[in-house]
Parts: sequence; structure tokens; C-alpha cells
Amino acid sequence: MPAARGVKRTASKSSAPASTTGPKNKKKRGAVQLEIPSAPKKRGRVFACGQGDVGQLGLGEDVVETTKFKYVSGLGDKIVDIRAGGMHTVAIDTDGKVWTFGCNDEGALGRITKGDKDEGTPKTVSLPQKAVSISAGDSHTAALLDNGDVYAWGAFRDSHGSMGLVVRGRETKGCQEPIRVDIGETAVAIASGGDHLVILSTSGAVYTMGCGEQGQLGRLSQRSASRDARQGFSALLTPAKVTLKLGASRIWAGCHATFVLDANGDKVFAFGLNNYGQLGITGEKRKTAIFSPTECDAFTSLNTTWSAIACGQHHSLAVDGNGQLYAIGRTDYGRLGLGERTEDAEMLEPVPKLQNKKCISISTGIANSFAVTDNGEAFSWGMGSEGQLGTGAATDASEPTPPSSAPFDTRPPIAVSAGGQHTVILLEETKELSPPPEKKAEMETQEETAEEQEPEVEKVEKKRPTKRQKKQEQDEEISSTSTAQSAEAKPEKKKRRVASTKRVVSAKSKQQ
Repeated sequence: MPAARGVKRTASKSSAPASTTGPKNKKKRGAVQLEIPSAPKKRGRVFACGQGDVGQLGLGEDVVETTKFKYVSGLGDKIVDIRAGGMHTVAIDTDGKVWTFGCNDEGALGRITKGDKDEGTPKTVSLPQKAVSISAGDSHTAALLDNGDVYAWGAFRDSHGSMGLVVRGRETKGCQEPIRVDIGETAVAIASGGDHLVILSTSGAVYTMGCGEQGQLGRLSQRSASRDARQGFSALLTPAKVTLKLGASRIWAGCHATFVLDANGDKVFAFGLNNYGQLGITGEKRKTAIFSPTECDAFTSLNTTWSAIACGQHHSLAVDGNGQLYAIGRTDYGRLGLGERTEDAEMLEPVPKLQNKKCISISTGIANSFAVTDNGEAFSWGMGSEGQLGTGAATDASEPTPPSSAPFDTRPPIAVSAGGQHTVILLEETKELSPPPEKKAEMETQEETAEEQEPEVEKVEKKRPTKRQKKQEQDEEISSTSTAQSAEAKPEKKKRRVASTKRVVSAKSKQQ
């Protein structure tokens, strides 16, 4: 689709990862004019660890779990950005192509797949233009194209189950292939929470769509933020503007929350679940859900600038203008990186082990955290029961811990992204580009076609119901998170968690 009139795309000179950079800010005739960013310039190889039972590691059918980062060879060495979703993974290469692999039950891969092997094999998504940015939630994915268009695919979920992605009568089915999300103007940034999508426009306007039960859309009252409300799906799945006095210059989204940096770059506002104070909103509004943009006083009190924010289920990380990392919220499983302590962090606290380091990329999973520093170091901490910390052990870590060193010896990390139970990290590649992996993908597709002609249907039939049964168990076993009280309940330690934070699966059922 062509870019909106009067908007000229200007390439950014920055090569920093998307997690710490945003659209360029230009003042034009007294107003802020944001510009479409370029994709990151540094390229590299993707390594993955954690659970891969539905192909989200991209390491083949034989690797369903690993506690150490392993090379995703199907992506080659030309990847510039990565995102881990609930049970899938997304990447952009140097040509602006988007690659996906993992669970495709609700269309999160944006392509038609034929069985488990096809889902777990990295392949490209068909888009009309080159992508410059990507985002991934529990069961949805989005891409910002170089002309300012936003395309999305998959589905959002709420406490009742699948919501679908866009308004289609009373349907609640996801979109199996990319569909354009029209906000009426050009977009410059996107961010995905667990089940909501946030879009920033050139004028600094913020648009939201998806599940709003915890206030994460920031534009609907608690009574109106449900599919059972008068407007139903229409109010939730149609992108609409959030009311902000000064507009925005940056956006971030977490499991059940959204963060916005105002147009002046001075203050942070947030809306969504705040039951552990994870939004940095203290006082009377702590331990509640926030349904409209509210200033984060914990951020303002530090009197500094902010370059990146990441939000898990009950905790948040933030990086200031100097690269200093802070944590706030729930402390269980060591997700804050503050050491062996039992009390939660009610204010932003610097992470002691990283105080003398400058963070360039951060990410949060449901109950864990990750950081990459400017001197080529990577750290992980928090819940690690699925091996998603990449430390070589399926144990929790209460302080930032370097992952298993093997792939990091010769390649510095560029960016990291945490999913539901897996993690992907991008390591810089300085050698000549290897042949593109498209040919390899084509060969594998031919192999799949040959396999389909052979009498091996029994193998597929045995595996597919297992995945669907898992998702059904997830919907049945967990209570709704539509209130702060239910989301506040502490799950039993060491229970294995899957993509959506609305669902919990026991270790026993996971192994079956």
C-alpha cells in the first residue's frame, strides 16, 4: 500500500536494536512529526533455548527442549531483528522479509501450514512491502512495513477464549494470513502485549486493539472493555485512538499493559494491570487495573530519561538514558534480579549486578528477564524451569546470570526476546553472508510433499491432537484474569506455563 500523502520516509542511521530505538522525532511548524524508522542494520544468527514442543525453537522435530542456546540454521545469518511470541517466533532479515515458525493453531505464523514439521520450519510470510519492525503476542503477530502500513495476523484471546483478530460479524476465528490494519494515518511503530496490539502514528497518536479486560487498551472503561459489553467485538477489534494530552513519541507493550512516552520525552504514562505495582503507578492506584493513561510516578521521581521498557505478567524492566537498568513489581522466582529477597519492589530499583553496565536490549517473559549490554554480554534471570534462561540448567536465577558461553565466544549479542516458555537471541555476524535459506526451505517443502504421498498419516495424527489437547487443557484449567484479584493469585511454583498467561498447564500433563 502507498504511504500516506505528505509523509516522506527518512532512513535512520541508528543500528541499535528495535527494543531501544524508536521513530525519529522532528518538529515541524510547532508540531511533532514522527518518521518511519529503518530496520536495524546489524545482522546475525538466531539462537534459541527453552521449550520447543510446538516448533517455536525452529531446531527441528528432534529438539523439543534445550537449556542451552542453539543455532536456528533455517534462518541463516542475515537476520536483523527477532521477536518471541507465546508459542511462536518471528524474525526480519536484511531484505525486509518476515520469517515465522512455531504454533499455528490460530494463525500466528501468517502462512498456511501442513503439519507440525511445516510449522516448526522457518519460512517467509507474504507481505506487499519490506518490513522494518515486528511484534509478537501470545497468538498474534504484526509487522510495520517501510511505507507505514501495519499488517497483522493470528488472533487475540480474552478470558472467554479466542476473540479473532478483526471484526467479522460474530466470528472469533483468527486470520491465517496477513491483513492490513487501517488506523487512518501512517504508522511509525508497533508493540504487542499478550493479547493486544499498540500502534503509534506519525502525528504521535496511539491506537490500540485486542483484549481490554485489564485496561491495556487505555480507551475503554472497565464495563465497556469486554466482549459482553454493548459494542462487543467492534469496540475491541477496531483500532481506536487513546486520549493523550501531548501525544506520544514511543510505545511499549507487555502481557497485560501498555507504556507510552509522551511527545516531549519527559514523562511515562501507562495503563493495564498494576496489581503488583508493575506499571510504576503507586499510591491508591497500586494493586488495581488502570483503564486510562496515568502518569507513572515511579518513573517521574527518578528525574531521568527513558530509552526502553519491558513488561512481564507482574513485573517491569526499564532502561534510562544512560543504559542503567531498573526493575519494579513482583519478586517471586527472582524475576527482578534483585537477589534473594521476598518483598516486592514498590519503586524502580537498579539491578545491582548490572549497575556498571549499559543495557542496549531488554526483554521480559511471564516471570523472567533478559538483558544485553553494549560490551557484548548477555544476562538472564527469573523463572527457568523450562530451560528458557539458556544457562544450561532448568533452574531459577535470582540475579543476572550469563547464559551458556558456547555460541557467545565469537559473536556478540545484539538483541534478545523472551516468549511464553522459550527465548531467542540474535548474535552479530561479521563474516560474509551465507546463501539465503530460501532454497533450503524450498527443498524441505518438496520433502514434505513427498512425505504426504507416502502412508505416514499416522505420525501426523498422533502429534496434532496432542497440541490441540494442550490448548484445550489451558482454557479449562485456568481462571479468568478479567479482574486484578484473579490475576494476583500466585500459581504453584514450578508449574509449567504456556503461551497465554490466562492458562496454566501442570508439568504432568505437559509430559504426556
